[in-house]
Amino acid sequence: MSQTFRVDLRGIVDLLSHHLYTSPQVYVRELLQNAVDAITARQADDAADPEDAARRPPAPRITIASGDTTGDGSLTISDNGIGLSEAQVHELLATIGRSSKRDDLGFARHEFMGQFGIGLLSCFMVSDAIEVTTRRVGEPTVLWHGFSDGAYAVEPALADRQREETGTTVTLRPRPGCEHLLTRRAVTGLVEHYGARLPYPVSVDGVPVTGGPAPWDRPEDETEPARRARLEAYCEEVFGFAPFDVIDVATAEAGLRGVAFVLPMPANPAVPAAHRVYLKQMLLSEGAERLLPEWAFFVRCVVDTSELRPTASREALYEDSLLEATRDTLGDHLRGWLVRLSRQEPARLRAFLRVHHLGVKALALHDDDMLRLVAEFWPMETNVGPLTLTEFGERYGLLRFTLLLDEFRQLAPVAAAQGLAVLNAGYVYDAEIIDRLASTDRALDVEQLRAADLTTHLQRLDAADEQAIAPFLAVADRVLDRLGCDLLVRSFEPSGLPALYLLDEDTAFQLDVRGTREQVDDTWSAILGSFQTTAAPRPRLVLNHRNPLARQVLALADPELQAMCLEGLYAQALLLGHHPLRPADTAALNQSFVGLISRAVAGGAR
Repeated sequence: MSQTFRVDLRGIVDLLSHHLYTSPQVYVRELLQNAVDAITARQADDAADPEDAARRPPAPRITIASGDTTGDGSLTISDNGIGLSEAQVHELLATIGRSSKRDDLGFARHEFMGQFGIGLLSCFMVSDAIEVTTRRVGEPTVLWHGFSDGAYAVEPALADRQREETGTTVTLRPRPGCEHLLTRRAVTGLVEHYGARLPYPVSVDGVPVTGGPAPWDRPEDETEPARRARLEAYCEEVFGFAPFDVIDVATAEAGLRGVAFVLPMPANPAVPAAHRVYLKQMLLSEGAERLLPEWAFFVRCVVDTSELRPTASREALYEDSLLEATRDTLGDHLRGWLVRLSRQEPARLRAFLRVHHLGVKALALHDDDMLRLVAEFWPMETNVGPLTLTEFGERYGLLRFTLLLDEFRQLAPVAAAQGLAVLNAGYVYDAEIIDRLASTDRALDVEQLRAADLTTHLQRLDAADEQAIAPFLAVADRVLDRLGCDLLVRSFEPSGLPALYLLDEDTAFQLDVRGTREQVDDTWSAILGSFQTTAAPRPRLVLNHRNPLARQVLALADPELQAMCLEGLYAQALLLGHHPLRPADTAALNQSFVGLISRAVAGGAR
């Protein structure tokens, strides 16, 4: 058997009026929205019959009397809009979700701000009763009383409550604890906050509140320098920073116009950028997110739109295909600005990249123009000084890079001494950019320098030197074997470096897998075993035969002293390469340090 839901009207009113909106202050915005839509509707209605002069409305206006003026603490807001007949009052004001601002199929009508038929409910956050006095042209004045418990009453207005002109007046009497929200100071601040850019004049207690050009406006009598100064002052007032640059943005599909302000300081990419969005010149949100692509975290926008859809609370934008297309179009505006900077003001582009290179590098991963821009203008760290990818390629003919930051620190000085120029691709996006650059330019040679590869560029010892150090190698194998390391002796620059610890990323991964398998249960050990290779990879300690200290260690006749010196050189090489010390490494460092001090003290005592 089919039945209908039972609705607790008091609960519905409480839910919508107290939990849909984030703050009771939005009641001013909703009242302004209704007034603006009423005026817009009247103008559209009168435009349909322009020959009827009697129907031609006076200049549109919205007047507010605050609790400081009315004498009883109540607030009234009046407009000279289209007004409502008694039938419309029953249909629209007494039905939650019913709105005159949608067409017969339920779609939002373009010319109106509010679409959901629930805006008036926000007034129940500051008042237990709402009184609406309204008159439509050719109709008598109607009085509607709505209460927070869901009850309402409609009656013809008495003689002393008749409206002489078409329009609507809404009266709110503050509920206990909300009196401060209906004062002149509070109401003026809220009107300035939400409605300062409205196309119709609004006054509070007889004082005009709206007026002045909006950020997206271009007054005919305003010069470009004056507009730039006005926008910079606006940015400092609203966003709290002096912009690096100001970019005009627009998209016809969304009826959007506005300004993007470029941050002069680094922004955190993990924190969503918050933008100021107006809907038909009424403030919708101060913290709108996802208006721009994720990579554009270096700008803050103020925009006005006529086509993007708000959520029911009118405090955010509805995520749909139009918003997605708008996001892409605004991203194109920012890309175009960067390209213009690269062609017209390269020095300013470099200054911008020093602050916001992360966003541009993120964009370069899928945008060819930005890839070329990064390659040409962003200086990367190399072992021959800062160079752009373009400069590096032109100078050395090969993009040789290390994938890890610590690997670069370890290999850079040795590679430079061997005449090898190396890029540091250990920072965010750098390796991906090099890879994408190679895929777009097939003529470009790219090579990753690994720790193991560097040994091929180091000079081997001649036969006599190899024979002379043979006894030392037997001692070294025993010392380094318990540390999981192999020994090489080579001759290389810089001669001031006694030892070099080489650990490439593949070996490091295999060592991590092996160490983790020893600490987990059998199930996880079996899973990790699938990633382990059959050959046991080991890092290498390379002693520099060109270094005087290393040669002295190689020539020691005391095996115990040789072992302590070798452990000391091993620990120093780990520290110079920024490698973490395992417990075994720390023990070797302490053992060599204490042992060498003991030898020195014993020798001094003699």
